[in-house]
Amino acid sequence: MSNDPPGFELPLRLFLGFRTLIDALHVELARQGHPDMRPLHGFVMQAVGVDGTTAVELGRTLGVSKQAAGKTIETLERLGYVERARDPRDTRRKIVRLTPHGLDALARSARIFDELRAGWAATLGEDRLRALEADLRRVTPQDAFRLDVPGWFG
Repeated sequence: MSNDPPGFELPLRLFLGFRTLIDALHVELARQGHPDMRPLHGFVMQAVGVDGTTAVELGRTLGVSKQAAGKTIETLERLGYVERARDPRDTRRKIVRLTPHGLDALARSARIFDELRAGWAATLGEDRLRALEADLRRVTPQDAFRLDVPGWFG
C-alpha cells in the first residue's frame, strides 16, 4: 500500500494555492479602492497591456469569442478600468486601452502579489519557496504567462 496521495490531489492543491493567492489579492485590492475587480478582470487587463488592443485581438489572447471579450470590455469600461479610442495608426479600428484607474489596479496588484509571496516565504521559508518555484518552472512550459485561462475554463 502506497503512502503517496492520490494523483488528483496535485492539480487540486495547485489550484487551491492559486485560488488562495487570488482571493487574498482581491480582498486587499478591495481594501485599497478596487472593490469591483474580479479575477477575470486581471487577465483581461494584462491582455490589454500598456499599448492597448482590439476586441478581436483580446478575444484571441484570452481564448474567448469577440462577443465575450466585448462584454468584458463593456464591464471594465463601465467600472473605469479601460476606455475605447480610435487607433492612431488606423482610424477605422477601435482600440481598448487602460485608464489611469486600470493602471493603478495593475500596479497595486503587483505590489500585493509581492506581499503575498513574502507571506508564503515566512510560512514555508524562503529556501523552500524558491525550491517550489524552481520545481514548478521545471514542470511547466516556459511561456508561463499565458492569458487564455478564461477561455480554457469555458
